[in-house]
Amino acid sequence: MGARVTSAQAKSYKRDGYLVVKGPVFPAPVFRRLVAFSEERFAEHAAKAGGKAPALIDCPHWSDPRVFEWLLAEEMLSIVEPLIGPDIGIFACHFLRKPASVGKRVPWHEDSAYWKGVLDPMEVASVTVSLEPSTKQNGCLSVIAGSHVNGYSDYVKVERPDQQVFDSEIKAEQIDESRAVDIELAPNDASVHAARLIHGSAPNTGTMSRSAFTVRYFPTTVKYVPGAQPHFAGDFQIYLARGKDRAGNRYSDSKRSYKPAGVIA
Repeated sequence: MGARVTSAQAKSYKRDGYLVVKGPVFPAPVFRRLVAFSEERFAEHAAKAGGKAPALIDCPHWSDPRVFEWLLAEEMLSIVEPLIGPDIGIFACHFLRKPASVGKRVPWHEDSAYWKGVLDPMEVASVTVSLEPSTKQNGCLSVIAGSHVNGYSDYVKVERPDQQVFDSEIKAEQIDESRAVDIELAPNDASVHAARLIHGSAPNTGTMSRSAFTVRYFPTTVKYVPGAQPHFAGDFQIYLARGKDRAGNRYSDSKRSYKPAGVIA
């Protein structure tokens, strides 16, 4: 498979910090397996929590190598290679769900604020494959185009934290909401955003749930620094997806299962 992203799209990603990939990412049978796996895992978590499923399943590939079918898929790597180069690592992945009518708001934030010191330099392309329709009504991703030139804004505590996914957000005066773009996707469409891009999402006020699969890819010229922040302890697993390591990183075996302490997987 050739590159899914054109040179013009790669330039717009560099300029704006995000990209939308329309049309099916995966062949239909592969996509159906991904949706079924997501539903299976959320149902398992709900059963353990008295019927209440989490909004996030973090790094399920650590405990279940089946996830590598999608992480290492040529369809995914053909999206990120034109954006970050041929030597590609996997930093993390997540299944996300925002239930109808009750899904919480995700405040404006940069991923880089949570990963500061862990990745040097801070270069990650996060690919999100929509598993259900993603619309303004059900709280689709919103981005501030071009804001990735900074990446380390100042944060304040949110009001009504019980209605927010995070308890802090970027100061309002540091966000140009006139540059906000709502990323509406059909199932099996994808979006990509840079680690330093300001983004968030509104609450789900609609009648449809929103679910997605997100993978964080990085060029292997980036050095992973274990323990630079508490969440990234020595048992945090990263993987080589394609090419060669360029920064002296150590990678885990995608055929083995891990269950680091304190991670929902």
